[in-house]
Amino acid sequence: MGEGTRSTDRATFGLVPRKHIPPGVKVFDTMNARAETVGEKRSFSTCWRNGQLCLIPASSFYEPNYETGKAVRWRIKLASGEPFSIAGLWRAWNDSLSFTMLTLNADSHPLLRRFHEPGSEKRGIVILRREYYDDWLTCREPEVARTFLSLLPADELVAGPAPLPTRKNVGDAK
Repeated sequence: MGEGTRSTDRATFGLVPRKHIPPGVKVFDTMNARAETVGEKRSFSTCWRNGQLCLIPASSFYEPNYETGKAVRWRIKLASGEPFSIAGLWRAWNDSLSFTMLTLNADSHPLLRRFHEPGSEKRGIVILRREYYDDWLTCREPEVARTFLSLLPADELVAGPAPLPTRKNVGDAK
């Protein structure tokens, strides 16, 4: 792919797919990369330094809310209802591509701090503004890339409960 060319590619969610974790190494999750330490962590640092930045298209995302005392799935989307893109990193493997989403601490965010287990650090995904897409994709300087990393203001997001439908057993007849 040439410089300045965009493509949409099928990729595995998680920068290091499980099949690429060597035998004997504890399985670890690379679906999210902490923006604060992305340049320091071995799983992400090479992609970050090389400017392997990507956009992950979405119309919403889901997080667990524990305000009732148990996990309730909530849907979060832009207040405008428009699709958006999440800041990510990509990696090429011999047989495939993989990606991860960048996240930031959300302990002080009026909306995003409501999600994840009580007592755990609150994290939020980095949603890029549409006008920054080209600059993000062509950025090759890690410190410049950092300037794109912020959480959207709470008033630009809407959220509400979105429980999964109850599954019916195969043997149930209606």
